[in-house]
Amino acid sequence: MRELLVATLVSTILIILLIPLITSPSMAQSWSEGAGMPTARSEITATNIGDAIYVIGGFDKSGDTLDVVEVYNVNNNSWKSIAPMPQGVHHTAAASYNGKIYVVGGFISREWIPSNQLFIYDPIKDQWTEGKSMPTPRGALNALFVNGTLYAIGGQDEARILNINEAYDPLTNKWFSKASMPTGRHHAASTTIDNKIYVVGGRIAGSSPLVNVNVNEMYDTEKDKWTQIESMPSKRSGIAAATINNSFFVFGGEDLTRTFGNNEKYDIENGKWTLLESMPTSRHGLAAISIGNKIFVIGGGPEPGLSVSNVNEIYGDTILNSITQTN
Repeated sequence: MRELLVATLVSTILIILLIPLITSPSMAQSWSEGAGMPTARSEITATNIGDAIYVIGGFDKSGDTLDVVEVYNVNNNSWKSIAPMPQGVHHTAAASYNGKIYVVGGFISREWIPSNQLFIYDPIKDQWTEGKSMPTPRGALNALFVNGTLYAIGGQDEARILNINEAYDPLTNKWFSKASMPTGRHHAASTTIDNKIYVVGGRIAGSSPLVNVNVNEMYDTEKDKWTQIESMPSKRSGIAAATINNSFFVFGGEDLTRTFGNNEKYDIENGKWTLLESMPTSRHGLAAISIGNKIFVIGGGPEPGLSVSNVNEIYGDTILNSITQTN
């Protein structure tokens, strides 16, 4: 009888100890896998129109520049190819507005020739046209639409790391200069919330040495003013960002010896960063697009430098599994 009581007590204690582990948010699975992208590539850009994600350009495994454009339908988990870009380009930037896609800058060919071209895609016609060229040729930049204006920020040309902020009005087909970003950099991530642009992380030197930063700067498009805010916990470049509600999430990256699987969230309301469950596949040169309360993290290189993947990993509804809060 005594042995039975002891065994029962031990079993009860074990169950009590295991319950928090079973129900803990940190054990929840927030990542799932979508259909792989048809063309494995890195140093891509992406944007969406509704529930369709357009993945544009990049490198293939041989280092050749691609004009490929593939579209992922999030509703039926399928891919299709559409009209290729007029010019193959890598390290370019894309944003969508009023049912069209705008692709600006980047590098052309293995020679990494900086581009100032602006290409505009009409999905109804499946046709590309060319807009007015950006004043400053550059690649590894960021591009976002806010209130009908396309902002092209940062990047690099043949020799310079740039803090340039140039704005394009699609109604007049003209470019304008705006307040320069305080920290010139390239290979950063960017997103927009409430008419403000956030540019985070990136690189302030090339490949040898590679110097990553964790700078986080906010641009108020209405005041044409920049503000430095809480730095990202990790120093990363070759990263991607996407927004859900009042937070943005920064994925991936690289340094000289490794790629990162980091997934770090910034809450604009409390100004704090939270470390979340890492990506299943570490990579750089990737794209991240949010639709609803899911983020689709696509492509990129799993090794530093030239490497490619067709990975499509989805960060889903369970966004409560934080590991560490930074102050």
